[in-house]
Amino acid sequence: MAYLFDSFAEWKAYSAKNNMGLVDIVLEYEHHQKGRKDADTMEGLSRAWEVMKDAVQTGLRDNMTSRSGMIDNGAKKVFNYPTPVLSKEFQNLISRALAAKEVNSCMGRIVAAPTAGASGIMPGVLYTLQEIHNIPDQKILEAMLLAAGIALIMEQKASIAGAVGGCQAETGTAAAMASGAIVYCLGGNTDQVFNAVAITVQCMLGLVCDPVAGLVEVPCVVRNASAAAIANSSAQIALANVSSVIPVDEVIEAMGEIGASMETRYKETALGGLAATKTGQAIAKKVLIRDIEMLPDESAQ
Repeated sequence: MAYLFDSFAEWKAYSAKNNMGLVDIVLEYEHHQKGRKDADTMEGLSRAWEVMKDAVQTGLRDNMTSRSGMIDNGAKKVFNYPTPVLSKEFQNLISRALAAKEVNSCMGRIVAAPTAGASGIMPGVLYTLQEIHNIPDQKILEAMLLAAGIALIMEQKASIAGAVGGCQAETGTAAAMASGAIVYCLGGNTDQVFNAVAITVQCMLGLVCDPVAGLVEVPCVVRNASAAAIANSSAQIALANVSSVIPVDEVIEAMGEIGASMETRYKETALGGLAATKTGQAIAKKVLIRDIEMLPDESAQ
């Protein structure tokens, strides 16, 4: 089969029937479908984790100013602001999600998890979770495997691409991955993991993809921070055994239906939403003129 399973229900049933953990099943999938040894899979995840952490650190250390000028070291400003809204830990979470995504917007190295447009969510969440709870790297890597399984099913049942399902598909999936990973790292069971995914997606249904000037910068970067916060709140709710009421598979199907019914202008075309505002259009024109001016003058050759 091309995907892990057709549904979360099948994943859970397979786990119970074979007395295997969710993570072990994803490892098995990697072995059977892609011919990878478990050690090779874990080594690849370890490299990805190092890139994620490096993106967070780079975004909080180096100059993060994008060519368009829309990104201008926002992560550092948030990280260094003297008055936390809730706590320093929450401030760190938000700034780290911003930092990793700013690295992407400034052409740095990131991990698409599951996409470049949502690349700040998993790093921001896992980096901060490990710091607060002293989670060992091995557990983080296992959580990343679990998150990959979540994304595989969401990709099949709905989409992970903004051009197909709006920003709910990109940042929504990444937040669901992160929320499930949090629950796993803190000892949650299968039902709690899946509830976290369902609650997260419920909070992000209908989010459009409307990048200003067609660039994955505004509002993409700040949505990574908000999605990281939603991932944590959903995990907290799920760990307390609060039900999502609507089963996770039905929630993801709703996400797919909403994405399919979205008008094209709300799906990464830069024709609607924030991209279509007066200011958004002015920025797009300025970026276009700047790009034209940077083209080589063929007449001078």
